[in-house]
Amino acid sequence: MELRFLGAHNVESASTRLTCILVDEVLALDAGALTSSLTLKEQEKVKSILLTHGHYDHVRDVAAIGLNMSFIRKTIDIYSQAETLAALSKHIVNGVIYPKLTEVPAQSPPLRFHTLEPLQSRTIGRYSVLPVPVSHAVPAVGYLITANSGGSVFFTGDTGPGLSSCWEHVSPDLLIVDVTMPDRLEEHSAPSGHLNPRLLAKELAVFREMKGYLPRVVIIHVSPLFEDEIRAEAARLASDTGADIEVSYEGMKITL
Repeated sequence: MELRFLGAHNVESASTRLTCILVDEVLALDAGALTSSLTLKEQEKVKSILLTHGHYDHVRDVAAIGLNMSFIRKTIDIYSQAETLAALSKHIVNGVIYPKLTEVPAQSPPLRFHTLEPLQSRTIGRYSVLPVPVSHAVPAVGYLITANSGGSVFFTGDTGPGLSSCWEHVSPDLLIVDVTMPDRLEEHSAPSGHLNPRLLAKELAVFREMKGYLPRVVIIHVSPLFEDEIRAEAARLASDTGADIEVSYEGMKITL
């Protein structure tokens, strides 16, 4: 299983892109940077997209890639909770902002929505996918993705504190976790449904206590305004815990 980080930040700029990870070139985790990062030929390879929640920086390119695929009569399967799919249908692919890409053209709509139920595993292509609820400002899930060939990753999407209920259901080789702000802004990160390094340390301590190990940890959804601080604090956390912790970046690749 090869993961390519197309977007590692919560803000788009000339050097940063919104959250999006591509697995084996065919499965996208969130859609903040699909069309801005991939050529049209690469976009054609994408078969499925898993959306953690309905915030714009995670769903933006669903409509854009859908419109691109409409010209070649290709369908991409979109998976998420009912609330996320309903928000997309109502506010984006609604026939006003973008065409109703789940309906037009009727013979081969470019987007096909599939509702996932929390804690119910689903086979998608060559992967087993388990949606696990996380704490955020809107209904949100993380995903445990296990490849048929071996290797597993848990991608939290946007999440605040209280991941112990997630740890009950996942034992991944790799943990990709939201750390948006530095420790000095903790009073803002937790209420908005995000983590900072000190809060992550508490979540990892619970994981180690429950599971007896720590997976490799990759931090995502970093605010570029505070990236230097977050990187320094993540390095201290890695040193203090003995864990393998790093901050993701656009173009980063990991093979499991």
